[in-house]
Amino acid sequence: MKKSLFLLLAAALSGSAFGQKKAAALSRPKLVVGIVVDQMRYDYLYRYWSKYGTGGFRRLLGEGFSYENTHYNYVPTYTGPGHASLYTGTTPSMHGIVGNNWWVREEGKGTYVTEDKTVQPVGGTALAGQMSPRHMLTSTITDELRLATNFQSKVIGVCIKDRGSILPAGHAANAAYWYDGSNGAFITSTYYQPALPEWVTKFNAEQRAARYLDKPWETLLPIGQYTESSADDVAWEAAFRGEAKPVFPHDLPRLSGAAPAAVQGALKAEGEKAPAATPRNLDLIRSTPFGNSLTADFALEAIRAEQLGQRGQTDFLALSFSSTDYVGHQFGTSAIETEDTYLRLDQDLARVLAYLDKTVGKGQTLVFLSADHGAASSPDFMRLHRLPAGSVGPALMRDSIQQALVRRHGAGQWVLTYENQQVYLNRPLIAQHKLNLRTVQDEVVDIAGTLSGVNRAIAADDLQKSHWESGMLMYLENGFFPHRSGDVMVVLQPGWLESYTYPVNKGTTHGSMNTYDTHVPLVFWGWHVKHGESSVVAKITDAAATLARMLHIQEPNGCTGTPLVEVLR
Repeated sequence: MKKSLFLLLAAALSGSAFGQKKAAALSRPKLVVGIVVDQMRYDYLYRYWSKYGTGGFRRLLGEGFSYENTHYNYVPTYTGPGHASLYTGTTPSMHGIVGNNWWVREEGKGTYVTEDKTVQPVGGTALAGQMSPRHMLTSTITDELRLATNFQSKVIGVCIKDRGSILPAGHAANAAYWYDGSNGAFITSTYYQPALPEWVTKFNAEQRAARYLDKPWETLLPIGQYTESSADDVAWEAAFRGEAKPVFPHDLPRLSGAAPAAVQGALKAEGEKAPAATPRNLDLIRSTPFGNSLTADFALEAIRAEQLGQRGQTDFLALSFSSTDYVGHQFGTSAIETEDTYLRLDQDLARVLAYLDKTVGKGQTLVFLSADHGAASSPDFMRLHRLPAGSVGPALMRDSIQQALVRRHGAGQWVLTYENQQVYLNRPLIAQHKLNLRTVQDEVVDIAGTLSGVNRAIAADDLQKSHWESGMLMYLENGFFPHRSGDVMVVLQPGWLESYTYPVNKGTTHGSMNTYDTHVPLVFWGWHVKHGESSVVAKITDAAATLARMLHIQEPNGCTGTPLVEVLR
């Protein structure tokens, strides 16, 4: 009898312990904040480490869990596919976002990744505002959170770039906001809501973009301390329009078209406003670190106004910082401007984390930080230091292949476009000449292989009839979606990039399968995250699968990633 009672008591205690453990496991954070830093290479976490403060990147790494060997597993590595892959947990071969732009064969024209002419702008122009996630063919982790809570969770996307806000927020988002440089406002579209909320209208009325541009961009630290960067005046950096040289300080008031300070002062003294005959270039803020500061300002206001993480449900803020990409494209990876942008972003991140502590509560927010792609070093910078590099012009690639096909088959527009390092052939013309599409693809493969900087070219037919688990062809296969991708994929040599100002090389770009483009940070921080790091190979598609496991919800419906077990322990 005593033995039986003991066993019953032990079983009860065990069941109770199991129940308590399960109850704890089924809890969720009050808020999830996904932070994507556009064009942030992995090494930027450490390159500027000694100059970061204690509340931003160093806090995330010092308290969070970092996957030090995280890579994108497809090409092309661009902003649209990067954001989509991170949040869907799959590659362009499944979610369909094959680039920032692609050719639509059925319509005979190109399209933009978030373009949607069926919706109307809210708060901005048609050019900036007719946007939605309709091109994305799978659900996102944000969609799955909405589904799991019967749409009681709030999901809001925030970014200066429309695609950096819309794609992460997903199809079922409550809202997505992006920046319209024509009026200096955060806007949305009727896909989400018929009018801007009062808090957004009030924020826009404060004209913060103009206020940021009212001061010159000077270095945060004395310029001599930027020892991780090249000299301030080098040939491979692009100056702002209106500047003689790409050097500090950058006179943002003049470059943006503000009235001179003396004129503004005189008008203010007379109680008058500056003349509005020449609108200011408020889009300029994108290419300065203050675009990130403006984004952080708006995100904090969204947390406050929408009570994110403070309503008894798990909410999700998809927050992307894109000025790092604009600055990187213009100045390159080794510029003082790039370093200064990251030092200032570090301060903005510290503001965000401190505000989360204050409003949502310490340890109550789950944060992850990553990037949508990396960036190559500027070719001229590489060659100066005797490293192999080069560039090709997309227009030159297109025209070279076009001319070679004309010589073989006669007059006609054989190449419709060259986009995303892919050749789109004129299939109706090929059929009209009774040519075999695969034969012409093979011809283009041979032609492309003779061009400078080309490592290899692959016919689309090969990608559809075979499967690769690793190597170059895996990257191409994962980035290939038959209804949107080209007929021939071109792979450049490491260190080579596409220069849209060819043969002049200014700044840098990205898009390749090389590690400088694929290797990005992946850091988890906050709710139930223990400090640590791992060097296991992690795919960017694993992030959404890991979040699904942490939140105890379904993975996105096209997810091909797997949970990263180290951060789950």
